[in-house]
Amino acid sequence: MPNPRRQRAAALTVTSALLALALTGCGEDTGDGDLTRQKLTWRECPAPSQAQGGGTAPSPLPGGGTWQCATMKAPLDWDDPEGDTIGLALIRARASGEAGRRIGSLVFNFGGPGGSGVTTLPAFAGDYANLRTRYDLVSFDPRGVGRSAPVECLDDARLDAYFQQDATPDDAAERAGLVRNTEEFNAACEKNSRKMLPHVRTTDAARDMDLMRQVLGDDELHYFGISYGTELGGVYAHLFPEKVGRAVFDAVVDPTQSPEQSALGQARGFQRALDNYAEHCVSQTEDCPVGDSAQDVKDRIARLLKDLDAEPLPGVFPRRLTQTAATGGIAQALYSQDFWEYLTEGLEQAYDGDGRVLMALSDALNGRGDNGEYSNITAANVAINCADDKPRYDPADVERKLPEFRAASGLFGDYLAWSLLSCTDWAVPGAADHPDVGAAGAPPILVVGNTGDPATPYEGARKMVRALGKGVGIELTYKGQGHGAYDSKNKCVRNAVDGYLLDGREPAAGTVCS
Repeated sequence: MPNPRRQRAAALTVTSALLALALTGCGEDTGDGDLTRQKLTWRECPAPSQAQGGGTAPSPLPGGGTWQCATMKAPLDWDDPEGDTIGLALIRARASGEAGRRIGSLVFNFGGPGGSGVTTLPAFAGDYANLRTRYDLVSFDPRGVGRSAPVECLDDARLDAYFQQDATPDDAAERAGLVRNTEEFNAACEKNSRKMLPHVRTTDAARDMDLMRQVLGDDELHYFGISYGTELGGVYAHLFPEKVGRAVFDAVVDPTQSPEQSALGQARGFQRALDNYAEHCVSQTEDCPVGDSAQDVKDRIARLLKDLDAEPLPGVFPRRLTQTAATGGIAQALYSQDFWEYLTEGLEQAYDGDGRVLMALSDALNGRGDNGEYSNITAANVAINCADDKPRYDPADVERKLPEFRAASGLFGDYLAWSLLSCTDWAVPGAADHPDVGAAGAPPILVVGNTGDPATPYEGARKMVRALGKGVGIELTYKGQGHGAYDSKNKCVRNAVDGYLLDGREPAAGTVCS
């Protein structure tokens, strides 16, 4: 079952049938056991591995230059820093401006958890060209992800079957099937990745980033975190407040919430985004092709999903579009207003008996490529969430919570409520009820919330500002749609973020962009 609770990277990689994506690693250490002194060997990037999402090597940079990749060694277990090591895949684009104006490295995490930064940064580097004038743009595959000791669970054929299951059970037999499939997925993770599962917590990734900072030669970590990347950035700021440089958190995770509260917030957020999509469709065209009014659009979608529960449609051959796959496809399309046209096309086709576009959107959410092979984003997402999150839920818990989830969203409530079973019988205990991001003594961090964000609802930005501590978080509001604000290309947001990262100009707290 896909778990969209904190996914961002999937929204950035809508399959090549719809948009496109594009990269990863080699290195060496000093041989004396001090990993902070290792020297990275930067080479031209190879084509991405299947765990990273497959595809071709990244295209040359605008204006010349190539992407460079390396592998950094890090401790497998940060409690035993001189023990076994793992390799973390890094990618960079060198600063394009004058050498004397270079600030340092700007490290990106695009979220998930489970997204490959090595593939995502080149795919969207054009959005960050202005920042590259003064920074080396750097990203990485966090531990357990892509080429960085990836977590492995089910093989491709079994994942196809896993994502075809009914993830919104209606009776005892369907509930038992969902629990059984979840247990089989989690058992496969333990069997195939037993050594890694205890070491993929967000605190481990934050320590990796501080090692990265030192190996890259930076006195401070300049950082751009998106979605789950804001949680990772907050944990880093908590652990290393004196090492925080200029940092931006965009599409902000609420660090005060339990998994249940987070999923409930997403139910409200995706419902809000669906409402906005429906209103937009009927107001922007003379004849909205998927409904005569906003309510009609939503009613027809609800009927479609009910019909699919009884009889799936032909999808991407030989698979069929199930109710669960369609719900995931709709959720995927709501991550960005740029994807709304695909949602309209997918709904039109589905009403005519063709489920291919909605299934392609669902495949993007799940990390399935056009070749039928999966990245490891789902495996890593579950592994990191379950290592981080202490609460464990059973079907009885979900049943008790269903009325509240359904009140939040008739369309997404069941889907997100049942996703709480993801950590059933997980091999590793969760670390905490929620992350600690208190960062007293850290310099100002720019926290950007989007009022129309479905996946990390706007309210989380203010909660992050408060949790960081007095004088640390600077709140910036974007009145827009989609997951995140900077990639909306809104000039007000761009000017505020670029001015802060490039010149250290802090926008006034409470600034609103629209």
